[in-house]
Amino acid sequence: MPPADTPKSLFSYRKYWAECFGPAPYLPMSREEMDALGWDSCDIILVTGDAYVDHPSFGMAVIGRVLEAQGFRVGIIAQPDWQSAEPFTVLGEPNLFFGVAAGNMDSMINRYTADRRLRHDDAYSPNNEGGKRPDRAVIVYSQRCREAYRNTPIVVGSIEASLRRIAHYDYWSDKVRRSILLDSRADLLVYGNAERAIVEIAHRAASGEAVREIRDLRGTAFVRKRIPDGWTVVDSSTIDTPGPVEPPIDPYQDTTETSECKTKQNEADEVQTVRVIDPLSARKLKLMDDRCVIRLPDYDTVRRDPVLYAHAARVLHLETNPGNAKPLVQRHGDREVWLNPPPIPLTTEELDSVFELPYQRKPHPVYGDARIPAYEMIRFSVNIMRGCFGGCTFCSITEHEGRIIQSRSHDSIVREVENIRDKTPGFTGVVSDLGGPTANMWRLNCKSKAIEENCRRLSCIHPNICKSLNTDQTPLIDLYRDVRDVEGVKKVLIASGLRYDLAVETPEYVKELVTHHVGGYLKIAPEHTEDGPLSKMMKPGVGTYDAFKKLFDKYSKEAGKEQFLIPYFIAAHPGTSDKDMMNLALWLKRNGFRADQVQAFYPSPMANATAMYHSERNPLKKVSRKSESVFTAKGLKQRRLHKAFLRYHDPENWPMLRDALKSMGRSDLIGFSKKHLVPPRQPAGWKPAKAKGRMLTQHTGLPPRRQR
Repeated sequence: MPPADTPKSLFSYRKYWAECFGPAPYLPMSREEMDALGWDSCDIILVTGDAYVDHPSFGMAVIGRVLEAQGFRVGIIAQPDWQSAEPFTVLGEPNLFFGVAAGNMDSMINRYTADRRLRHDDAYSPNNEGGKRPDRAVIVYSQRCREAYRNTPIVVGSIEASLRRIAHYDYWSDKVRRSILLDSRADLLVYGNAERAIVEIAHRAASGEAVREIRDLRGTAFVRKRIPDGWTVVDSSTIDTPGPVEPPIDPYQDTTETSECKTKQNEADEVQTVRVIDPLSARKLKLMDDRCVIRLPDYDTVRRDPVLYAHAARVLHLETNPGNAKPLVQRHGDREVWLNPPPIPLTTEELDSVFELPYQRKPHPVYGDARIPAYEMIRFSVNIMRGCFGGCTFCSITEHEGRIIQSRSHDSIVREVENIRDKTPGFTGVVSDLGGPTANMWRLNCKSKAIEENCRRLSCIHPNICKSLNTDQTPLIDLYRDVRDVEGVKKVLIASGLRYDLAVETPEYVKELVTHHVGGYLKIAPEHTEDGPLSKMMKPGVGTYDAFKKLFDKYSKEAGKEQFLIPYFIAAHPGTSDKDMMNLALWLKRNGFRADQVQAFYPSPMANATAMYHSERNPLKKVSRKSESVFTAKGLKQRRLHKAFLRYHDPENWPMLRDALKSMGRSDLIGFSKKHLVPPRQPAGWKPAKAKGRMLTQHTGLPPRRQR
C-alpha cells in the first residue's frame, strides 16, 4: 500500500491499556524504578547515546514522553557499555520493540573533528566526558540489542540513522557506505521528525502487527526482497539526466513481469523486467500515479561512480517535499532499500502538545551533581519551531527536519517560559534563547498551500527570496514583547542562528532585536564573502550582510548601546579556492575581525555539500559527465591552509601563509603595514607549537593513531 497522505492526529489514538499507570516522574532507567512504578515490564525501550535529560530539546525524552502519552510504558537505556549485550538487558525484554538512536548528534561528528582528530569531550555526557558512546552508535547498539533478545523488533532513528538511510559518502572512511538499515539489521528506520511514525508503529505493534511487516508509513525506510506487484518503477534519470549510464541498457525496471533481459549492474543472476517509459510520460506518471516508485542508481554503481552518486543525491533532495515526494528505492546486492515519502509536518496544535508533555526539564537523578554541558546550554531556552527552508548545503537540518516550518503557538511558548520560571532550578530571570534551527523563521510559510505542495525548490530564499514566501516577522516582535512582559523575566536573549537576509525584510524586527535582545554581541553566519563558495553554500552575498550591519549599527546607536556583530565563516567548503580564502582574510583584516575559533567544512552524510565534496560535481544543477566541476580542498595540507587564512593574525600560521602567498604571486601582501596580510618574519623568540590530539587515519578503516 502507498503511504497515507492524510495523517491521523497525533493524540487522537485510543490509549494503550497501560495508561492506567499514569506518567512517570522520569522514564525509568533501572529495574528498581520500574518496580516503584508498579511495572513488570516495558512496552518499549529506547536506547540512546546521550545522557537522559528529561527536556523537550532532547530527542529521546520527546519520543519517550510522546509514547508515554499514548499509554505505553517506556524505559530508557542511556549511554550503555556496548562491549557486551548485558547492559542492554537491564530493563528486561520490551514487549513491543527497541527504539535505537545515537542521540541528538551524529556519533561520528560528536567524536571526531573536521580534521578527523579524536575529541576528548562530549557535551551530551555527564561532566563532559568523552568516550561514552561508540563510533556508528546506531549500528553497534542495534547489534547488541539483537544479541540480547534475538526476536525483538528494532526500530532505528535519530539524525544518525536519518542521514544514512540510503547509500552515503562516509567522510571518516573516505568511501561510500551502504544504507545503515543493512548494517544495523533493523526492522524499520524512522527518518526526520519521528513522532507520527513512532506512534503509529507502537499502536500497530500493540495490536499484534509485526513491525517488520509495516510498510506503508511516511517517514520510514526498510529492506525488502523485491518491488511488490502493482507498482511502476521509474528510473531516476527521467527526473534528472545524468548522462550515459554503465551499462547502456534501458534502465526502467519493473519486477511485476518477467523478461529475458539481464542487467549488468547486478550480475548476481537476478532477472528483472524492463518497462520502457519515455521521460515525458514518466514525469506525468510521477505526478499522477500513487503507486509509482523512483529507482536510484544501485549501491554498487554509486560506490564506483561519483557522478552517479551526485545524481542520486540530487534526486533524493528533489524528493523531500511531503506534498509531492514519491517513494525511492535503491538496490543493495539482492535486496531493495525502500524509502517512503517524508512525514507530514505536525500541526501547531500537535507541536504544542508535544512540547507541553510532563517533562521534568532536568537530567535524570542518577547523574547526581554531574554537569551535562548540552543541558546547561539550553536549560533556560525555549524551542519555538522546527524545520528550515534555507537549504544551506553544508547543513543537515533541512534534510532531517524538512523545509516546512512547524511553529508552536504564541500562548504555548509563553506558558513554557512561565514553566521555566516556576520549575527550573537556578533561573535568574534570563531566558537564554527563543529560537530553534533558526531564530527568525517562526510562522514563516508559503502563502499558498497549493504552491507549497508542488514546490521543488531546494531553498525558499536562494538565489532569491521566493515571492510566495511570507517574510513578515511582526508576529515574532509581538512574541518577544509578550515574553519580556512575563512576570519574573528580566531579559530575553536570542542565541539561535539568525537569517539576516530575512531579517532585513522587516526592519522593525531588526530594531526590536537590537534594542532588547542582544547581549552586547550577536553571532551571525555569512560563511564567506566570495560569490564562488557562497553559490555552493546557497548563502546570500556579502552585500546582504552589509545591509544588515547598517541596520544593526543604526538601531544600536539609537538604543544607546555599544554592540557588535560576530560573523562566522567556513574554511575549505566545496567551491572554495585558495584565492577565495585569501580574499576573505583580507576582508576580515579590513573590518578588524580576528577569529578565535574557526570552522572547517565537515562532510556530514547526505548533505548536498558532501555530495560536492565526494563527486566534485554540483548537485544543485543537473548532473552529467560534462556538468559543472566543483573544486574541493581535500588534502589535509590545503584544508589547514584554508583555516590558516581565517586566522591570519596567528603567528603559528604565518610561515604557511607566506609560502602560499608567494606561490600565488601575492608577495605584495607580505609586510608590516596595514595593507599587508602577514609580516615577513616570525616574532622574536617564537617557537612552533607541538601538535596535539589524535587523528583518525585517512582513507582507511583503521583506528585512530598518534600524529607526529
